[in-house]
Amino acid sequence: MTEWSKRERLEATIRGESADRPPVALWRHFPGDDQDPHELTTSILAFQREYDFDFIKVTPASSFCVRDWGAQDRWVGNEEGTREYTYRPVQEPGDWASLQPLDAECGALGAQLRCLELLHQALGDEVPFIQTIFNPLAQAKNLAGPQTLVAHLRQEPAAVRAGLETITETTVQFIEAARQRGISGIFLAVQHASYELLSEREYQEYGVPYDRRILEAAEGLWLNVLHLHGNRVMFDLLSDYPVQVVNWHDRETPPTLREGQARVRGAVLGGLRQWETMLRGTPDDVRREAQDAMRQTGGRRFILGTGCVTPITAPWANLRAAREAVSGR
Repeated sequence: MTEWSKRERLEATIRGESADRPPVALWRHFPGDDQDPHELTTSILAFQREYDFDFIKVTPASSFCVRDWGAQDRWVGNEEGTREYTYRPVQEPGDWASLQPLDAECGALGAQLRCLELLHQALGDEVPFIQTIFNPLAQAKNLAGPQTLVAHLRQEPAAVRAGLETITETTVQFIEAARQRGISGIFLAVQHASYELLSEREYQEYGVPYDRRILEAAEGLWLNVLHLHGNRVMFDLLSDYPVQVVNWHDRETPPTLREGQARVRGAVLGGLRQWETMLRGTPDDVRREAQDAMRQTGGRRFILGTGCVTPITAPWANLRAAREAVSGR
């Protein structure tokens, strides 16, 4: 029997059809390497060669999309591989108006496009890869800081909306340029659709319209993933977004994989806890969670993965166990 290609397996899964096995994908940050497109590409390719996942989620530092507006950050050893912001250019409400649209082909955005070019040259059509896109509200948070953003949107909403317009315009241009570099989709990281941070009314005003413009720019790509970050997420509010896959911290916050699968059109992605299982657990723990996730979903419309990034200190044996779990080995 001819082995299925990664794209064939993923597309069958998204349609709800039987595939040769469930797809699996884990992703991680590459701190330090993520400051140079060549080094980031080399690390991503080495990770893929080691584990042979069904798609690559390209994970640059979150600052790649805000650095050219003046944000600064540094690597200080976070186990997720994320960097710490040392300077945020939006301090006062009036600073939002000072943001100007960026040229996607220049600066840090241009460097990330170069990474995508190099990946496409190396992978061709063999391995689908998708680009992480922080939604406009998440980028605004990185420009201002979590507390400052929420204070501004509640006290000076017009100023924040002006900033979100600029961020959205720049992000749309970046996605258009990324499409030309061979991406199969985007990984839309949504961080504020959480009842712990905003109300539904606030997210409908400051999140949904801008998210939908981002997804319009990604229309026609076949592997767009929505990532709902955090606890107490507004799952139903975003469940009709036009994406093929939805990912959230299903082991830590409602809904369960089974419940989420019933509320979306495409596939669900998850099943593994990033900290308790992938970092602190054993290969047997990984296999048990993977088997439970496959039971919940019937192995259909399901991609095995974590609710968020795999910690950079996770044992390699645990990553191998996740890859092998879907193959029955």
